[in-house]
Amino acid sequence: MDVLVAGAGIAGLSAALFAARHGLATLVVTGEELGGELLSVSEIEDFPGLPGPTPGYELCPAVQEQAAAAGAAFLPGSVTGLQRTDDGLSVATGDGAVSARAVIVATGAALRPLGVPGEAGLVGRGVSSCASCDGPLHRGRHVAVAGGGDIALAECLELVRHVQRVTLFVEGDALTGQHAYAQRVLDEPRIDVRHGTSIEAIHGEQAVEAVSVRTRAGDTERLEVSAVFAYVGTRPRTAFLEGLLELDDDGRIPTDSRLRTAVRGVLAAGDVRSGAVGRASAAAGDGVAAASAAAAYVGSGAWPAEHAPWSLEASR
Repeated sequence: MDVLVAGAGIAGLSAALFAARHGLATLVVTGEELGGELLSVSEIEDFPGLPGPTPGYELCPAVQEQAAAAGAAFLPGSVTGLQRTDDGLSVATGDGAVSARAVIVATGAALRPLGVPGEAGLVGRGVSSCASCDGPLHRGRHVAVAGGGDIALAECLELVRHVQRVTLFVEGDALTGQHAYAQRVLDEPRIDVRHGTSIEAIHGEQAVEAVSVRTRAGDTERLEVSAVFAYVGTRPRTAFLEGLLELDDDGRIPTDSRLRTAVRGVLAAGDVRSGAVGRASAAAGDGVAAASAAAAYVGSGAWPAEHAPWSLEASR
C-alpha cells in the first residue's frame, strides 16, 4: 500500500481522493463513522462552491464517491496502532496489520463533554450533541446549549426550528463563532444568550429536567429544560499514536507547513493537527495538501529530519 488514510471525515476523504488521483494505491480506514462529525451537521454554509446550505450527510458521501471512483479503497474499522518498520509503516486495524509507505492521520476530534454531575447518566435521554437528530424530539420545549463557537451557534439555529426556546450559555464575554452565525443568533428572539455563565450540573431521573448554572460573579440558578446540547470544544482522536509522536499540549499532532510530522512518512490533516481552524473547508484543504506531500514522499523518499525543531516548538 502506498498511502493509508486513517479517518474518513472530510479531511480523510479529501486526502484519499487526491492521493488516488496522484496514482497512489490508497486505502482509507474509515474510523468510527464514514463522514465523521459532519454527518450530524444539517447545513454546511461555508464550504466554497456549494450552491447553498448542504447537509454533511450529502457532502461527505459525495466526496467518498469521488475518492472511490479515483481508485481509493475503504476498510471499515479504526486504526488502533501505528509504528515504524524497516521498510515503512505498520498500521494496526481491527482486521490486522496493514503496511504502508505513508500514513495520513485524519482521525478528527470528538466533542468534549461538559464534565458536570448528571451528564454521563443522561446521555441519550436529553443530553445530546446533535441538534438535527434530537431537536425534533423536544418540539415546543425549552432546551439549553453550552458553547459560543461555530458549532454551538449553528446548532442553536437548527434547534430553534423545532423548540420553543433556546438558552445559550457562554462562559466568555462574546460569541467566538463566525459573524454570519453570531448575528443570526443575536437577532433570533427565541434564543437567549447568557454570557459569563456556565452549566454546573444537569438534573433529572429518567430524562433531563433542569440545569444548575453559575455566573462568574457566583450567582446560581436552576433552570428547567428538557435537553442539554454541549459544544464546548473538541478532543483529538490521537490515543493510538502514544509512544510514536509527541503531541502538543492539547493532544494534537504538530506538523510543518506541508503537514508532515516529526516521524518519517506520517502526515496529519484536519482537526487532529495542531493549528487546525475547525472549518470543513480548511479540513478538506488539509487533506489535499497532505496527499500532495505524501505523493512527493512516496516518489522521492525525501523527508525533513525527524524531531526537527518545527515539529513541537512552533505549535506551542
